[in-house]
Amino acid sequence: MQTFLSPRWSFVLLRALASVAFGVVALAMPRVTLSLLAFLFGAYALSDGVITLVAAARRGRTPHRWLLVVDGLAGLCVGAATLFWPELTLPTLALLVGVRFLIAGAFQIAASYALSPELDAPGAYRLGGLASIVVGVTPYLASIASARMLSILLGAYAVVFGVVMATIAFDLRRTWRILTHP
Repeated sequence: MQTFLSPRWSFVLLRALASVAFGVVALAMPRVTLSLLAFLFGAYALSDGVITLVAAARRGRTPHRWLLVVDGLAGLCVGAATLFWPELTLPTLALLVGVRFLIAGAFQIAASYALSPELDAPGAYRLGGLASIVVGVTPYLASIASARMLSILLGAYAVVFGVVMATIAFDLRRTWRILTHP
């Protein structure tokens, strides 16, 4: 039985590992300069976008693939803008971070409903999407006064999101094995 799961769970795990790596670096160095924070976030958003687009391309012609494509393109655009616009000010970086996570959160929640028949725990993906939206809204609601605060916010989010994505990846792998090796 060929489903979305086969063996694409590894892309979800790759996203999880990239997220945790970014989060650990951001939390370990909260006093980084704004340009280093922008570079780290840009590299993370760009790599997440590429991984998501590869997963979408490998999914083939299936319904709801466009959710992954839009999420991946948003990551590419925000990541590239952050990397190629190094003289970012803190409010501009906060705006880009907010946009990236609002878009990602909305599409993660939508994907959790679209893929719920294939996921044992679609609520975990919804939780990741909700966390993305909270992080996306935070820069607009609370004036983030420093790169250090933005680094801590992004680091904490990335670690939590990475753990949620790793949980989903292993859930997908288990389901795929059950479907292919009854």
